[in-house]
Amino acid sequence: MNYKRLLSFLFILLLTISSALADDRRIDPAWPVPDYVEHLLEVATEEIGYTEDHGRSKYGSWAGDPAAQWCAEFLCWCVDQVDQRWGTSLLRNVYPFYTSSNTGRNFFVRNGRYVVRKGKVDGWGYQWLKGQDTFIKSGDYVPQPGDWVFFNWGGGTDTEHVALVEYCTEDRGGNITVHVIEGNNPSAVARNTYELNSPSILGYGTVREVADTTMVFGNQGEKVRQLQECLAYLGFLRADLVTGRFTDSTTEAVRAYQEARGLRIIGVANRETQQLLEEEYNRTYQNDPNIWSVVDDD
Repeated sequence: MNYKRLLSFLFILLLTISSALADDRRIDPAWPVPDYVEHLLEVATEEIGYTEDHGRSKYGSWAGDPAAQWCAEFLCWCVDQVDQRWGTSLLRNVYPFYTSSNTGRNFFVRNGRYVVRKGKVDGWGYQWLKGQDTFIKSGDYVPQPGDWVFFNWGGGTDTEHVALVEYCTEDRGGNITVHVIEGNNPSAVARNTYELNSPSILGYGTVREVADTTMVFGNQGEKVRQLQECLAYLGFLRADLVTGRFTDSTTEAVRAYQEARGLRIIGVANRETQQLLEEEYNRTYQNDPNIWSVVDDD
C-alpha cells in the first residue's frame, strides 16, 4: 500500500513538473534579431557537446593559450566563424576579441552597448533604459538573442564568466529564465539557464543600444562622443573637441549647458542633463534648414 501511495505521489509530482515546464512561454525579442545573431547561434549550437582535452581546448589554442579558461575564447571563436562563413566583420566591431577579465565588458561599455543588471557601471554611473525616467533595477532589462551575459560568482564586480543568450522564457508566475550557450561549463560547451534576477549576473553586452549611462570626467567611448556631438551642435563645445574622451573641456561644456538650462551645475552628465540635451538636440536638428536635402529634378 505504501508503495502504491509513493508511486501515485511521484506520478502526480511528475505531471505537475511537466505541466509547469510546458507552461513556460518563450519571450519574443523586443527588436528584430539581426541575421548575424542567427548565424552566431547556429555556430554556437553546432559546438554543444565539445569537451576540453585534459584542460586544453581548441578555442584556447585559437586565441593563443590552449590551457586558458575558455568561456570568452569560445564566444570569440564563434564570432570569428561567422565572419569566415558569411563574410561579416563582427569580431572587434560588434563583439569583442578578448581573453581576460573585464575586457569584454569594457568593450561593450565603450561602444554604448552595456546594460548593468542593477547599480552602477564601474567607473561610470547609474543607467536608465532609453525612454525611461528611473534608474535600472534588476529585472528591468530582458536580454535579447545574441547578447552576452557577464557573471561574477562571489559578489564582486569583476567578470568571471560570459555566456551567449539564446532566448528567454517566462513561467506562469512571471519568473523569467535566461537560456544561454556557454563554454567551459565546467569543461564542455553546453546549454544552461539562469534566473533573470540571479545575483551572479553583472550585466549584458547588448546587440542594440538600449540604455544610457551617467558620464563623468575620465570616461571615454561612443556615449561620450554622442554627448559631445550634441553639445557641439548646440554651441556649447568646439567641434575639434569632439574626441570621445570626457576631459576638462567636456566638463566645462556640460556645466555651461546646465547653467543655461537651469539645471544643477555639477559638470556631470546625469540623466536629467542627457535627456534634456537629447530632446533639445533632436528638436533643433529636425528644424535646421541647413540639413534639408535639396533635390534637383533636372
